[in-house]
Amino acid sequence: MNITLDDIARRAGVSRSTASRVLNNHPHVNPAVRERVWQAIRDTNYQPNHPARSLASRRSQVIGIVIPQPINALFADPYFPLLIEGIAQICNERQFSIMLELATTTTTDGNPYRLIGQRGFLDGAIVASAVEDEFLLQWLTRETIPVVVVGRITSHTSIPYVDVDNRYGAQKMIEHLLEQGYRRIATITGPMNIVAGRDRFAGYCDALTAAGLPVVHELVIEGNFSEQSGYNAMRTLLQCDPLPDAVFAASDMMALGALKAARAAGLDVPTDLALTGFDDIPLAAAMTPPLTTVRQPIGELGQSAARLLLDWISSAATQPAVQQVVLPTELIVRDSCTRSW
Repeated sequence: MNITLDDIARRAGVSRSTASRVLNNHPHVNPAVRERVWQAIRDTNYQPNHPARSLASRRSQVIGIVIPQPINALFADPYFPLLIEGIAQICNERQFSIMLELATTTTTDGNPYRLIGQRGFLDGAIVASAVEDEFLLQWLTRETIPVVVVGRITSHTSIPYVDVDNRYGAQKMIEHLLEQGYRRIATITGPMNIVAGRDRFAGYCDALTAAGLPVVHELVIEGNFSEQSGYNAMRTLLQCDPLPDAVFAASDMMALGALKAARAAGLDVPTDLALTGFDDIPLAAAMTPPLTTVRQPIGELGQSAARLLLDWISSAATQPAVQQVVLPTELIVRDSCTRSW
């Protein structure tokens, strides 16, 4: 039997227009009525006619997830699957589909965003882990569909964003290491052309400065959030004399690489060297020793970005009601930085 919207309306005891408003996530529907309609949809396994809805509403019910990173980074770093899972959860609830755009295919002018701008059928886009370069800024300036970024863009402040308090989270980590008695604290930063990389480094500097300690140039090595960059950075830090007594890696994947490099050099964590990270991906608790890290709610970042974008699309406003969402971080203390005195 082919279930129609009229059937759903009769089953829920509402008009067809009310059932349609519920399906289209119209904000002005009584919550009890909304639940009756969704219960009717669940009971009948009703599947909306998306092409017909698109023609009627002039919407495709499709948003793009734009991740301008190499493909190997997308599949090697658990951050991205967790973020996409959060976005997909909200999109599924609201009957939207997602299209993943890696923005790695460059055109003759080297602009990875040009082809995305030519798609023409996206209702909106979520951009994550974007490098702040001229191509991104040109695309954001030109784009006419709603765009929300995960991780604020300092050079384009009008773009709505969802982020965590990276600076404060990093600061609390360094303060914890200082409280444990560590003084020669190194850091493997994230890429400095991404705001998260700069903010986490700023938090590292804040804590050292507040403690009256200098930021030592040789103890600061830039990475790119990957395991390999953490390994390479740790090998550089192991050439310092004296060695650092603690290392703050600005991502858990870099901390994993750093751990492997330290062990290859015959060092024990935490006996010879404390090691900490940022993210609290599932791997962090499974490492040996379990990694002390800063937890950011990655799935919730994706959910918040999707809600912000879809609410904006549904309202048909020129700007969303909420411009910024900043989620808290949490210090997670495990065995990788315990010290016996």
